[in-house]
Amino acid sequence: MHWADVLAEQLIKEKKKHVLATGITPSGPIHIGNMREILTTDAVYRSLMKKGEDADFIYIADDFDPLRKVYPYLPKTYEKHVGKPISEIPCPCEEHKSYADHYLTSFLNSLEEIGVDPKLHRASKMYKNGEYNEVIQIALENTDKIRRIIEKISKRKLPKEWLPFNIRCGKCERITTAKPILYEYPIIEYKCDCGYEGEADIRKGGVGKLPWRVDWPARWKMLGVTFEPCGKDLATVGGARDTGAKIVEEVYDYPHPVLLVYEFIMLRGKGAMHSSKGTALSAEEMLKMTPPEVLRFLIMKNQPGKHIVFDSGLGLLSLVDEYDKEERVYFGKEEAAKGMKDLKKTYELSQPYGIPKAIPYQLPYRHLVTLIQIGQIWNDVKKILLRTGQIPKNLGKEDEKHLKQRAEHARYWLDNFAPDSEKFEVKKKMPKINLTEEQKRFLFSLGHALSQIRWDAENIHRTIYTVIGEWQQEGKKNAKNEGFKTIYQIILEKEKGPRAGYFLSNLDKQFVLERIAEAVK
Repeated sequence: MHWADVLAEQLIKEKKKHVLATGITPSGPIHIGNMREILTTDAVYRSLMKKGEDADFIYIADDFDPLRKVYPYLPKTYEKHVGKPISEIPCPCEEHKSYADHYLTSFLNSLEEIGVDPKLHRASKMYKNGEYNEVIQIALENTDKIRRIIEKISKRKLPKEWLPFNIRCGKCERITTAKPILYEYPIIEYKCDCGYEGEADIRKGGVGKLPWRVDWPARWKMLGVTFEPCGKDLATVGGARDTGAKIVEEVYDYPHPVLLVYEFIMLRGKGAMHSSKGTALSAEEMLKMTPPEVLRFLIMKNQPGKHIVFDSGLGLLSLVDEYDKEERVYFGKEEAAKGMKDLKKTYELSQPYGIPKAIPYQLPYRHLVTLIQIGQIWNDVKKILLRTGQIPKNLGKEDEKHLKQRAEHARYWLDNFAPDSEKFEVKKKMPKINLTEEQKRFLFSLGHALSQIRWDAENIHRTIYTVIGEWQQEGKKNAKNEGFKTIYQIILEKEKGPRAGYFLSNLDKQFVLERIAEAVK
C-alpha cells in the first residue's frame, strides 16, 4: 500500500471531517524542499477524497512573520525593515503589494502548475481581521502554564517578563523589539528598543502576534486541523512539535493533529536547502526545467521519512528517464522492474490534473537535450523529428503540446543547470582547425561510406565503426578515440559530443557530407 493510503486509512479511523494543513513563511524563494511538505499533504488529501471522505486542504501563508535579517539576495537598504512583518515591507521588484507577495505569488503560480489547489489563509489578514483574538486572550490568560510547558520540554529559560505575545511597536512597527511591562486585559503596556513606550489593545487586530511555538497550536484549534506534516527540524526532542502538542491539549483543549515528520530534500553538493543562505532551488526554477508530473513523482515515489538527494545536473535526466519508464509500465508498454513499489498509485498521484487516457508520446529527455541544440526553435526540432521518422506526420495536438513543453523544459535546464559536457553548438561553417593527413584520410573514407547508406542512427553507427576498424587494421593506434574526436572536431569544434550515430542522424545528410568534403580539402 502506498504511504499516502496508509496515512489516509489512519485518519479515516478517527471518523470525523479532516482538515489537512500546510504552510510556510514567504520570506524568500520557496524551494522544492518546502514543496515536499505541500505535495505530501496533497497526496494524503487526494487519497482521502478518492475514498469518499470529507476533507479540506488548507495552506497558511505566514506573512505576518517578521523579516529576521537582510538575506544575501536583498539590498542593504532592507536593514531598516528587519523586525517588521513581511506583509508590511516593500516588494523587492516593486511589482507586488508587499515583500511577502513577491515570493508568495510565484509559489502560488507553481502550485497551480503542479495541480495543488488548497484554500489559502493569510496570517496577516487573520491577525488584522481579529480571527486570532480569542486564542490570543486564552494564551495570555494561560501565560504561566505555557511558560512551564515550553521551559520543561525545550529545556530553555524564558525571561521573567515574557508573554506569549509579540507586540508590534506603534512607532517603529517592529514585531521583535517591544518588551512587555504589564498586562491587564485587554491592555499590554510595553517599551520598545527604539525608545517608544506605548499600549497594545489585544481586542484590536494586528497589534502583534503569537510566538511560533504558540501560534502553531493556536491555529490547529482555530482551523480544526487534524493532519499537518512538519520538517524534522521542528520534530527534534524539545522542538515546536512537542511543545505545540502539549499546548494545544492543555491550553486550547483540542487534540493535537497527526504530525507527520518528513525528511529534507538535499541539493547535491550543497546539503539541505536554505533560501536564506542561497543554497536552494526554487519551486519555480524546478518547474521550468522539468515537467510538473516529474516533480510530483520525485515526492510520491519516496516515503516522507526518507531524505531525497536532488541533482539538478545530470541526475535530472535520470529522474525524467525513471518517470518515463514507470509511465510505460503503467500503460502496459513495458514490464515492471524490481523495486517499482506501488507503481500504479505513485503514477496516479504524480499527475497534476487527471490521469491520461493513453500514454503521452514519449521521446527520451536526453535526446531532446541534443535536438534543441541542433534546432533552435520548436518548429526546427519538429522538422528533424518528422524527417527522421521519430514522430508520425499525424501526431495529435495534445502529444505535440506535450513534446513542445518538454523541449522548453530541457532548454531551460540546458541554459541554467547542465554541465558543459552536455553543451555543444553545430558550427555553421567549417571550424578553423588543423587536421593531420591521417585524419583527412579517415574522413575521406567515412564520407564515401556514409554517402552509400540510408540515413538513420543504426546505419551511421555501424558505418563509423566499420571505417574505424579499417583505420585500425592499417596500424592506427587508438583509432576509435581518434575517429570520433575527428568527427566532433569538424562539426562541433570539440573533441567530444553526443552519441555519434544518433547525433549525425538528426543532421541533414547533405550537410554532413559537405562538411566532411570541406574538411578533407
